[in-house]
Amino acid sequence: MKKQAYNPYLPSWEYIPDGEPYVFNDRVYVYGSHDFYNGHAFCLGDYVCYSAPVDDLGNWRYEGVIYERTADPLNEKNNMCLYAPDVTVGPDGRYYLYYVLDRVSVVSVAVCDTPAGKYKFYGYVHYEDGTRLGERPGDEPQFDPGVLTEGDITYLYTGFCGRGDKSRHGAMCTVLDKDMLTIVKDPVFVAPGVEYADGTEYEGHAFFEAPSIRKFNDKYYFIYSSTPMHELCYAISDRPDSGFSFGGCIVSNTDVGIGTYKDIDRPVAYGGNNHGSIVKIGEDYYIFYHRQTNGTWFSRQGCAEKIYIDADGSIAQVPMSSCGLNGGPLSTPGEYPAYIACNLFKNDMELIVGENQPRIVQEGRDGDENPGYIMNMCDTATAGFKSFDCKGIKSITIRARGYITGSFLISDRIDGPVIGRSEKVEHSTVWEDYRIPVELSDGIHDIYVTYSGDGNAMIKSIIFNQD
Repeated sequence: MKKQAYNPYLPSWEYIPDGEPYVFNDRVYVYGSHDFYNGHAFCLGDYVCYSAPVDDLGNWRYEGVIYERTADPLNEKNNMCLYAPDVTVGPDGRYYLYYVLDRVSVVSVAVCDTPAGKYKFYGYVHYEDGTRLGERPGDEPQFDPGVLTEGDITYLYTGFCGRGDKSRHGAMCTVLDKDMLTIVKDPVFVAPGVEYADGTEYEGHAFFEAPSIRKFNDKYYFIYSSTPMHELCYAISDRPDSGFSFGGCIVSNTDVGIGTYKDIDRPVAYGGNNHGSIVKIGEDYYIFYHRQTNGTWFSRQGCAEKIYIDADGSIAQVPMSSCGLNGGPLSTPGEYPAYIACNLFKNDMELIVGENQPRIVQEGRDGDENPGYIMNMCDTATAGFKSFDCKGIKSITIRARGYITGSFLISDRIDGPVIGRSEKVEHSTVWEDYRIPVELSDGIHDIYVTYSGDGNAMIKSIIFNQD
């Protein structure tokens, strides 16, 4: 039986950001870096892989560890992290994994005969004289490789451009030979960094990091994280190594830029850096991205949204949802875990994630298979869920606990009228059910749960009832 798909699309105890999705042999594979729950830094784990059938996107299978941190000869001491990778199929039909270690400015490559087998170290991207890319005088530092293979050549996209650093000019494209390592065309810049974007079409959305490349309908899409960090933007060209024109933002992990259900500049989730790409599954296109979890930068989780590519090649920004890969709203009646909240905010909202905010957490340590829940729901804190196909719903139950004295309020619009209010909720160290009658017509609805009162509530799930 097919499972409904949620955001985040992997189990709630898994933290795989920087997702690069591909379809191989009727399965969707996602490659990314590997954060830890309560990790002290980015990307502390080995590379692991998940996959799902193209026709059952709620049913993800753990493929295991595909590449260990110590597999790279430069990291035998295990004191460096594996940053965001990408994968491409070479001319020989094998799968090539490109990555950068956190303190080394060169691009490493591993190879495998299957999409999610055990990858083996293969070599470093280098010039014809053997000098590694990133180490020749005049080279800019290498970071976040994205790759696309066409025929016997591979296009490698790299770069990181922070504010105030004029030594870094933008995203680079380097062309590799059929051995997947040797450079046959030196790096060229394809999108400007923030120090060189003023007066260009990229101003305000300059290249920051996370370069990724896709080709659809004879157009090349360069996907990247922009200077505001919370966005994934795109540029489009008829050629893979030049001529890219700025297209716009595809998704923001704060929903800034979406003005359909709120003010366009209002953040409704606590954001941070972003990284991901586009995949076509059947006839549909999806953008994969990540959210910040646990009130920290270092425990990120993958999400996805359906997007639409117009006839002219343009892509409009899409809002975040709880139903991502589901193909439509989630069904009711039924119980849904609170960790699928796509909006999480309070009245005095900040843009960037921090510890003193409502946040999604889990019990135990990293690797413990305990479902996530929301904590620190202080006065005015709101969790938003999108979207549900409501049929005959008469009440919604909030499963909650905490040292609290107050009420839960339910609305189906972000600033809309209250359609249900709980009786007084009081201190409890165990999960309690608060059944709230609601006035909810049949049809598609978003649900917003707001806590009003003293203390800090925790929410485990919401339950849609027909009585």
